[in-house]
Amino acid sequence: MFEKEISFIKSLFDKENIPLHEPCFVGNEKKYLNECIDSGFVSSVGKFVGEFEEKISKLCQSKFAVATNSGTSALHIALLANEVGENDEVITQSISFVATANAIAYTGAKPIFLDIDEQSLSLSPKALKKFLQEQSYIKDKKCFNKNTHKQIKACVPMHTFGLGAKIEELKALCEENFIILIEDAAEALGSFYKEKALGSFGKCGILSFNGNKTITGGCGGVILSDDESLAKKARHLSTTAKIPHPYEYIHDEVGYNYRLCNVNAAILVAQLENLELFLKDKRELAGLYKDFFKGSENFKFIDEMPETRSNFWLNAVLLKDEQARENFIKECLGNNIFVRGAWKSLPSLKPFENCFKDELINTQRLERRIVNLPSSVRIRKI
Repeated sequence: MFEKEISFIKSLFDKENIPLHEPCFVGNEKKYLNECIDSGFVSSVGKFVGEFEEKISKLCQSKFAVATNSGTSALHIALLANEVGENDEVITQSISFVATANAIAYTGAKPIFLDIDEQSLSLSPKALKKFLQEQSYIKDKKCFNKNTHKQIKACVPMHTFGLGAKIEELKALCEENFIILIEDAAEALGSFYKEKALGSFGKCGILSFNGNKTITGGCGGVILSDDESLAKKARHLSTTAKIPHPYEYIHDEVGYNYRLCNVNAAILVAQLENLELFLKDKRELAGLYKDFFKGSENFKFIDEMPETRSNFWLNAVLLKDEQARENFIKECLGNNIFVRGAWKSLPSLKPFENCFKDELINTQRLERRIVNLPSSVRIRKI
């Protein structure tokens, strides 16, 4: 049924088994790892951690960067550093990787799930505006839920597949309603809106460097912020809340062992050196997909929005209906082409089924029709 599409995808990758997104190691990864091992500093102390933080903050146009061992831990700490806690609520989108909702739940706060935007696949500004107008009120420059009377402390949009949310509209709504904007930019390293890096619009943002991301350290995350006090708080919490002292172990609050290790940072520093090369290759791949699916009756390529420059972390298409999607996925997998459907909506998952959700009109219409295509960097030698 999909012979033409299968043949095209195979022509893009010179592989018998085509993964969804595999890491690309073509630079100084081994060299820096050997330096790390030779130094003896392989845990959370070592030169590569600081070097990585300095380089990633510059790249992402952020004054401060705090490296963590995952994007999930970065989001957890970002929420805690903004004093999100048990009696609070946090708005996020209905479709995201489960880590977005999990990090909110770790704090004891309750997620509020709102619909996604049809164009960006991220949090819908229309849904956010409607919810705030109908379900919230302002008191003493704080936003409260009309039904629960709990404070709506933060809003966490996720930049889906690196495409970029309608971030200026979301930011304006958050500011008008005294809600802290925290960007889940886990998938969006190298993506920009009006030449400003995604992850740098909110009070803070987070990135992920998991093994399937554009660059990876095997694991890793980072918290970005222009707020010095928030960055200091995040660093403190991520290093077990230990007060610096030559020999005493003094911890002034509950902390977390979330600091990035020097070994992982060494790989990330090497990966950063080739980021522009990776992004160029990924944009070329996206262009090939876009041209191929142009005019298709069964497929619509999901493109970047105007004024947005996507990293095209995972290329995505929209199938005409759910059955076509199922057939396409099965046929691809049968040909060793590893595609995937979008995540199940978060409020449909057992841990979050009792959380508030709006009508989810776009979510229900799009959830079972999205497919991610193989999107690996295709460079093998430089």
